[in-house]
Amino acid sequence: MKAVILAAGEGLRLRPFTEDKPKVMLPVANKPILHHVIDSINNTSIEEIIVVIGYQKNKILQYFDKYSNKKVRFIEQKKQLGTAHALLMAESFVDDDFIVVFGDNLIGSESLQKLIDSNYNSGLLITHHGHPSKYGVVGVKGKNVESIAEKPEDKSSQYIATGVYKFKKNVFDTVKNCVNEGELGLTSVLQSLLYQNDTIGTIKTSEWSDVVYPYDLLSVNERHLNNINREISGKIEKNVHIQGPVEIGENSQISSGCYLVGPILIGEGCNIGPNTCIFPSTVIGNNCVIEPFSSIRNSIIMEECRIGSHVTMANSILDDGVRINHHVTIIEEQMLISNDNKMNKIQNIGGLIGGNSIIGNHCVIDPGIVIGKGVIIDPLKHIYRNISKESHVM
Repeated sequence: MKAVILAAGEGLRLRPFTEDKPKVMLPVANKPILHHVIDSINNTSIEEIIVVIGYQKNKILQYFDKYSNKKVRFIEQKKQLGTAHALLMAESFVDDDFIVVFGDNLIGSESLQKLIDSNYNSGLLITHHGHPSKYGVVGVKGKNVESIAEKPEDKSSQYIATGVYKFKKNVFDTVKNCVNEGELGLTSVLQSLLYQNDTIGTIKTSEWSDVVYPYDLLSVNERHLNNINREISGKIEKNVHIQGPVEIGENSQISSGCYLVGPILIGEGCNIGPNTCIFPSTVIGNNCVIEPFSSIRNSIIMEECRIGSHVTMANSILDDGVRINHHVTIIEEQMLISNDNKMNKIQNIGGLIGGNSIIGNHCVIDPGIVIGKGVIIDPLKHIYRNISKESHVM
């Protein structure tokens, strides 16, 4: 059996972090989401993986050029015209039963194997969700799908489609009909199967998670960090306090006086401290520098970032190449944020800073602020509203 991963989309709601990389390449625990998906599939009985790519495809190909598994094949969707159209790109590579997985959703291998082993001609994984109207909401009768609706206002069913499906080869006839009629989402394919009186079985899972908005990265990273163990490959100087599970990559150095409370994941080639405090659920990418007396908690710092001394930040995300100078404070606070014309309560959120931005000395950034990529903020500024990309705040 083969697997088709749909990984061609951009992820507009995840800007500024998807301006120069596709959503599937956003890091979770220092590995792209797509890497986690492929790892999960490799832990099943699947024999070959077909990945449909499109937006920023070269970023994906460059990364997976180092991936040693020979059973992964990449094909292109030249125009991003929806998930049904993306699946159609894989038709000539599929010859029997297959599963479909969205490349931007994290899913456990145990649930995948249950779907693979099922005797369903058509099947999908479903899960409970607190906000079902953001997804394809599934009505279930017994173990079968009774109805499916894309982002409905009616919340009578709490089950959603996870984007993990099992199909037979002949499903492509239905996919083609939907695409020809301008119905470009996989939800339309399922609805067409129901109209044809086909049976679609369900399997419930609790191993699925999705990253819809930037702050979702924080909660997904936090869950993944709960599974790490203490593993220290770098250099630890004297008088460093390490508590709980902490992973430190090769050629990283933790300087004297640092205080680390896990779970924490620090990549390769980093230089931390001295006297820096890093608190739980923090992920630091490769080749980052954090200067003395800074404090970081529950944050994601991607690769090649530099954080000055006496910086305080929590519940924040820094994209690749961000530079934060000295004595900067990123405030965190519980907030209501408007997304898709609805107010969503966020437990705590700090700043969301796009790639290669530079924050000057003694700046203060209010909670929930989004700073686009390539922004320059001069010293002594109070940032209380979102800043668009390539701006200069003087």
